[in-house]
Amino acid sequence: MLIRLFTLIFLVLSSAVTSFAQGSDPKPLFDQLADANFNQAETLVGQIAATGDPRVVPALNAFSEGDLYFRKSDKAVFSAKSAGSQLELIDPVTGESAGQVAKGAVTKIKVNNNLRRAIRAALGGLTLMSPDRGARLSAADAILRSPSAEALELVEAALAKETDAQVKARMEEARAVSLLSSDRSIDEKRAAIETISGLGAAGLGVLNSVAGTIDPSLKPDLDTAIASIQNAQQLWNLAQNVWYGMSLGSVLLLAAIGLAITFGVMGIINMAHGEMVMLGAYSTFMVQEVIRNNAPGLFDWSLAIALPVAFLVTGLVGFVIERGVIRFLYGRPLETLLATWGVSLILQQAIRTIFGPTNQEVGNPSWMSGSFPLGGMTITYNRMWIIVFSLTIFFALLFVMKKTAYGLNMRAVTQNRRMASSMGIRTPWVDALTFALGSGIAGIAGVALSQIDNVSPNLGQSYIIDSFMVVVFGGVGNLWGTLVGALSLGILNKFLEPSVGAVLGKILVLVLIILFIQKRPRGLFALKGRAVEA
Repeated sequence: MLIRLFTLIFLVLSSAVTSFAQGSDPKPLFDQLADANFNQAETLVGQIAATGDPRVVPALNAFSEGDLYFRKSDKAVFSAKSAGSQLELIDPVTGESAGQVAKGAVTKIKVNNNLRRAIRAALGGLTLMSPDRGARLSAADAILRSPSAEALELVEAALAKETDAQVKARMEEARAVSLLSSDRSIDEKRAAIETISGLGAAGLGVLNSVAGTIDPSLKPDLDTAIASIQNAQQLWNLAQNVWYGMSLGSVLLLAAIGLAITFGVMGIINMAHGEMVMLGAYSTFMVQEVIRNNAPGLFDWSLAIALPVAFLVTGLVGFVIERGVIRFLYGRPLETLLATWGVSLILQQAIRTIFGPTNQEVGNPSWMSGSFPLGGMTITYNRMWIIVFSLTIFFALLFVMKKTAYGLNMRAVTQNRRMASSMGIRTPWVDALTFALGSGIAGIAGVALSQIDNVSPNLGQSYIIDSFMVVVFGGVGNLWGTLVGALSLGILNKFLEPSVGAVLGKILVLVLIILFIQKRPRGLFALKGRAVEA
């Protein structure tokens, strides 16, 4: 059986290029199936596939399913489908109808398991030699996932005519994994092991699967390749954890950066900061609902539209909270904490009343969906864009703080409120605008978080404690400290979670921060100036 199969594969592949170039018509080959026995039919299937004509694929599939017939009057072969009491004949090459005949006017061409295997091999050859690059790549991937010695000849012939560099590299890998289970020479298998060692986790599965049956002389090469893949995987796992930590750190940065401003300038412990994040997420939901109902073609732009909307909504809410509540409580941090906690409960209940307690659906635009491999890592687009977005917000805020008159006033109030007031700076309005700015940035953070977390009335509560830890660890009022603190805590969390669990990991981080604050009460980057004495 294997000899016949290899003979068929050789016929398929050795004549594919020349036959196709000569424009061979597969119809006469199909007609010869009428008088062929099973062995002859296998040879004819190989010759049909060797024409390289993709139009024969439906007919070969029909043959495999037993739906190929020959007309008794002239021995012409057709595929057929039922049409009431008759059969509709279909040309095996063009797919056009050839009319209807009585069922007694045709005879079904018999097929057995060997012939079905031959048809599958022929169809595989057509796919590997398809003019469509994507089809060839998919065929090579399929062999990589399910390697077999029977596919080896097929891959090698397709490889000989392949010109696309990426497809050729994938076929080389498919050849290597198929070669290990064949009866090829030791040297060829040794070279195949070297090729497979570059496949990473996929290659490790192939090497482990043949470890019990491979020639003993290849065991050292096999063990070396397995160890090499495992070492590389450990490094990539380390890099993946760093990436996850950076993505978590970017989320913490977005949630904490507004808090760092208000806490640094005003000394306010704002327990309603998480609700500003939540309002930003619900603003995104409302923008998407309007777009879904009125302009669905703009959905990919929904986040860009939601950003200014969320900033304005949360900035306005923050301004009202500062003017209506907080400005009467300056200098009384405990009362401020209690008052803002009450505001947070009011905002949560308001959202529950308006939108309900269940999660709301916020969709991902197409450019934030999916992922791509990078070496042995997997990079998701939504996390990647959130990192880029958080760094963009950070540097934009840094520009405002360092290069604008408003930023100068804000820094002056941070360093010495009384001196700034005596120099003519209207500190109450700086406080109000700063609180509005911090709330607006929290709203922007909500837009980003809506892409990776559940949009619910409790969204902000998941980040408020971590945000305070970031601010205290990095240094109150220092943007660079907030950046370093967010990334450091994000990466530390991701390295602790696999070993001790998420809850215990957070507890350990909190303990480490407490110990750190004992040594450096003002955080990593303490503000310099008269603020120390204020």
